[in-house]
Amino acid sequence: MLLNSYDSWSPLREVVLGSADNYTSHERELSFDLFFHDETPYSRIYYPRHATRGADDTKKRSPIKQRYVEELREDVEQMAEIFTQLNITVHRPLPLDAATGEIRTPVFDATVIPPLNVRDNSIVFGDEIIETPPLVRSRYFETQFLKPVYAEYFRRGARWTVMPRPLMTDASFDLSYVADAAKPGSLIEQVTDPQPSPYDTGFEMMIDGAQCLRLGRDVFVNVSNANHALGFDWLERHLAGRFRVHRLHRLADSHIDSSVLALRPGLLLVRSTDVAEKLPKALRRWDMIFPPEPQDNNFPDYDDDDLVLTSRYIDLNVLSLSPDTVMVNAACPELIQTLEKRGFTVVPVRHRHRRLFGGGLHCFTLDTVREGSAPEDYLED
Repeated sequence: MLLNSYDSWSPLREVVLGSADNYTSHERELSFDLFFHDETPYSRIYYPRHATRGADDTKKRSPIKQRYVEELREDVEQMAEIFTQLNITVHRPLPLDAATGEIRTPVFDATVIPPLNVRDNSIVFGDEIIETPPLVRSRYFETQFLKPVYAEYFRRGARWTVMPRPLMTDASFDLSYVADAAKPGSLIEQVTDPQPSPYDTGFEMMIDGAQCLRLGRDVFVNVSNANHALGFDWLERHLAGRFRVHRLHRLADSHIDSSVLALRPGLLLVRSTDVAEKLPKALRRWDMIFPPEPQDNNFPDYDDDDLVLTSRYIDLNVLSLSPDTVMVNAACPELIQTLEKRGFTVVPVRHRHRRLFGGGLHCFTLDTVREGSAPEDYLED
């Protein structure tokens, strides 16, 4: 089928599902700490956070226990089976080869991680795939694993665009918003001071597809720093005449799909009333579902040396299969019951270690073909 996806709820026909093969560790360095800075404070309430890198230790890896990786692989492969049972075509990236250790550019070297959270570094607008400039160095070449999938869509007639790639020196990152948040007594930690590089060019464009909320003709983009702002400007100019692009100011640190998701026209799944108040007027007119607070028994217990990356709200990261069917983590009966009471058919899926790997069901997937032939206008004037 031809590439075709304008929103997050139309009946799903084709999807890319990430790969967990050979996920071995997280690498603690400036870009990683910056990306997760607003989530790990929640984790620190329950699990101590690792010390950040020091001046004489430029790279610090946090190994992931093999049993968690194996269980992650089991859960991802079970997702693939469920999609197939539902007659949804599943595309997979190239698996990370165990012999592939590091990537190296003129500016940095980093440990390679597998293409698991495929929602982040790509986004589909209608018949166009756009590869977005990454926020974390270890993910710099992640979309290379998706080349066979994207090339096939291109052969079928899709447009395929790559946003400008950043150099990613330390000076490329806007650290000011972290400095503002990391006040004395705050759970948020300061990010390591940036080091100079001969390749410094100032702030660079960096933005993830998961910062975008697609509503037919309208696209809302979360902007929390100067890097995001440059990415927003690029998207606004590139999509001009086809889509209306709107700025959301600091709805979240970066990704918004554990804060707000559109389940169907006129209905949003929203983390809390505080998040709802930050939405623009056009979206505040929509009906909203506020899920129950996550329970402690929804999550596995981990050891002190396990690095927990996300808050307990990660399971709001659901995937809509149609306007009345939603894929939800089976570990969240309270959320399932809430959605069922609103008339949804829920497809429960096992996903045990979402907090260790920084992604939920929406993160693991990229919807490439949904029903519908043109972007609809769902917003009132």
